[in-house]
Parts: sequence; structure tokens; C-alpha cells
Amino acid sequence: MNIEEIRKEFPILEQKVNGKPLVYLDNGATAQKPSIVIHTIDQYYKEYNSNIHRGVHHLSQLATTQYEESRSTIQKFINAKYSHEVIFTTGTTGGINLVANSFGKQFLNRGDEVLISAMEHHSNIVPWQMICEEKGAVLKVIPINEKGELIYEEFLRLLSEKTRILAVAHISNTLGTINPVKKMIKEAHKAGAKVLIDAAQSVPHCQVDVQDLDCDFLVFSAHKMFGPTGVGILYGKEEMLNAMPPYQGGGDMIKEVTFEKTTYNSLPHKFEAGTPNIAGGIATAEAILFMNQVGFDFIECQEKELLEYATEQLLKIEGLRIIGTAENKASVISFLVDNTHPFDVGTLLDQMGVAVRTGHHCTQPLMDFYGIPGTIRASFAFYNTKEEVDVFIAALKKAVMMLS
Repeated sequence: MNIEEIRKEFPILEQKVNGKPLVYLDNGATAQKPSIVIHTIDQYYKEYNSNIHRGVHHLSQLATTQYEESRSTIQKFINAKYSHEVIFTTGTTGGINLVANSFGKQFLNRGDEVLISAMEHHSNIVPWQMICEEKGAVLKVIPINEKGELIYEEFLRLLSEKTRILAVAHISNTLGTINPVKKMIKEAHKAGAKVLIDAAQSVPHCQVDVQDLDCDFLVFSAHKMFGPTGVGILYGKEEMLNAMPPYQGGGDMIKEVTFEKTTYNSLPHKFEAGTPNIAGGIATAEAILFMNQVGFDFIECQEKELLEYATEQLLKIEGLRIIGTAENKASVISFLVDNTHPFDVGTLLDQMGVAVRTGHHCTQPLMDFYGIPGTIRASFAFYNTKEEVDVFIAALKKAVMMLS
């Protein structure tokens, strides 16, 4: 597929905003959806809407088959060893909360340590703070340098026999920094710690192989990888998931219930209480198949070119400062322009049809590190073009001129 063919698959990209063709550069918040994903959701509700796993009738059997086939597609996509290591959740946040609660209740004790980084999204900070407070454990933070890179020597220093789990982002949603997670996982395992990888920002942009990484847990969201909102994936090694208690109680996660005692279901259903987002789960597989059709060679090449070109053009603007200049970086650029407020710039860009994100991007501790209230963030996907970058740059220059 070439770029023109790809863009035609995304209906929303054809619209105008404030009379201008939409230039969508907020892919770090959520990616747009191809027609096949939209059609799949529509088809489910029109043709075989039914609950799964419980019914013997035709519609239930059809929905169950489609849902479990989606699980198998996700298993192959991340190269999990077993399909029952793939747990459907509500999103990356839901997956992290599941692990923090279930792993924490089983394995965290007073004085134990949880290790995260200074660039984490709030969803990979707050759940760990909550379980540490409950269990009397200690949360430790790997510092970063001015470029937005983890200080690896400090990571090694903080890692100890007290570390029970390392929870770290594969790619920073604010800085675009790509962390050396494979190397970090190896060191954490040497210390006897388990590892959770937040792959929300990496799965849409590069191939992720959980067996190659050897992570114990990996979480991501469908909506950032061209699928629906309200669906996430938790991958966990079989032995870890079996060792952890359920996160929520209810239907589907039980084997037998009496008023005296309940026995829990086997994987993956043990962690999937209640009726899930069935249409969303099925559509997630279609998003994956679409990405595979586009091809990760094309995705990585296209986004690398966009990152380099946009960075080069932005740095030509007087008074512009890029926040996050790591050597190994994904297609995210956060920046500030002297004498302007991010919100004002973002509002003016919207008037010219350009969608960017402004604010702290759910990384307030990171903003505190840089001593800033927030940034303007442009985040690219493979359907973006250099021509759109040119429109963005021209609009930004105009906005800066209007605000100066």
C-alpha cells in the first residue's frame, strides 16, 4: 500500500476543520481508525450481537469464536507463547492497575521496592503509589538527564535484592525516548525482580516480541494502534498469571460459586470478569491485520522520515525549544516557543485545521523536572505526510507571530 491508498482507508482524514483540511498530529493520544475497524464494529452489532462464552445459541457461538480468534491474532502479533497469556482489559491503564493490585497483593511486603522511571505516564505511577502505600512498600524512581534519557548507571544502582518489580515505558509518550528495555529486563531478572513494560506508545510504531524481550508483563491499548477505545491487552507469562489472585470478581472469572467459597476459572478468564467490550475486542484484531498489511518496514521508515523532517523544520523557528532530544527516539516531538503559552498555540493551530496536544500529557513529574507547565506535542503516524508537516510549520509560524 502506498501513502495515498493508506490515507483513503481513514475516513476522518478527509474532513475539514474550521474550513481547513484536517492535519491530525495527535496520534500519541489516540490514532484514527481505518474503515475495516469501523465496519467490524458496525457488523458485530448489526449481525451477531450476543454475549460470549455462556450461550449455546448461534449468535453467542459466533461472537465467542470471533472474540477468541482475535485473542489468537494478538498472541501472534506480540509472539506470546500461549493465547491464554493474552488478557483483554479496558486499556493500558486497566492492565497496569490489574498487575499492580494482583501482583502487589501476592508478592509485595513491607520494605519491598517498586522501581519506575521519571518519564512514566501517570497510569504507570499512581497504581504503584497506591499499592505501595497499602503494602508498606517503597517506590523508587530512575532519574533522567536533560536530553530525556534514563541515566542507566542510576538504574543499576537503584536495582537491588529488594526490588520486586520494575515498571517502565518502552517509549515515552511525552519525549518520544525509546528506552533500552531488553537490556533493563535482563538486569532486573538478574536481581530477582519481575518486569512490566508499558508498550502503549511502542506497539503502534514497531514490532514487539514478548518472548524476545523476556518481559513478565506487557500492556498496551487498542485505540493507540488504530483500534477502538475501551480495549487493552495485558500479556503475562503463564506462571506469573497463575500465581496471582484475580483482580475483580463476577461472571466468567469463576469455576464454581457457593456462599461458602468460590473457585476461580483458568486463564485467561480468571482475569476477565463480566461482559467485555466484545465488538472492540474483535475489531482490535482487524486493526492488527491492517497494520500487518501496511507493514512495519513502511511504518518505521515513514515515521522516521517524518520525525527527522519535522524536527529540522521546527528548529528553524526562532525561540523554539524541543523537550526531549534522546538519540534513540520515536515519532513524538514536544516543544515550547518563547513568549507563548502551549494552550494558546494549540488553540490557534486548531483554527487552522492542525490538531496537536497541549498540556502536561499525564506526565506532571516530568514537567516538574524540566521546570515547565506543559508543552505542545506533535505525534505522527504512518498516514501523516511531509506535506502535512509543511502545513503544520506554516500554521505554527503564523500562530507564534500572532502571539508575539
